[in-house]
Amino acid sequence: MRLYYSPTSPYVRKVMMVLHETGQLDQVDLITAGGTPYETAARPASSNPLGKVPALERPDGPALYDSRVITRYLDARGKGGLYPEGEALWDALTLEATADGILDAALLMVYEGRLRPEDKHVPEFVEAQWVKIDRALSALEERWMAHLQGPFGIGQIAVLAALGYLDLRHAARGWRAAHPGLSAWFDAQATRPSFAATAP
Repeated sequence: MRLYYSPTSPYVRKVMMVLHETGQLDQVDLITAGGTPYETAARPASSNPLGKVPALERPDGPALYDSRVITRYLDARGKGGLYPEGEALWDALTLEATADGILDAALLMVYEGRLRPEDKHVPEFVEAQWVKIDRALSALEERWMAHLQGPFGIGQIAVLAALGYLDLRHAARGWRAAHPGLSAWFDAQATRPSFAATAP
């Protein structure tokens, strides 16, 4: 298998954590892919027509893309048990979607600052993205702590990747102060080998 990736992408980090957790890292060749939303030529357009990472080329079918598709495939392939069965699956998928929504908003904030000319920045747009993030963090703190403290799976992986990205790109926002329970959980999980090994 070949994985097109960027070491700073939080979506890639989710995939890398699943590779570590399922013992499949040595079965994947890592291919660095770069670019921006404006410059997609350097991205894996032949494997993902959207020109985004991660994209996984596999020997038994067309390339897979979107981190949620790749992680589910790798978990099934490696029999990792990161996706629970029965009713618990819907909680895990919702938790993963919440974490990915945090990442979507956090990336839009980065793009606004890096890709638009300074005289075209829209502060209200950036603040609106942070409101979404803060609301999602509050939901994790108030509704999801019991799940996060349960058996380790895809929900925890996604939340770790999201919080790690907030620390990397938006630490000045101080998300931890308003969400002490979530912060304590994150710090306790940060030593997990799959998370530590995938730090950007």
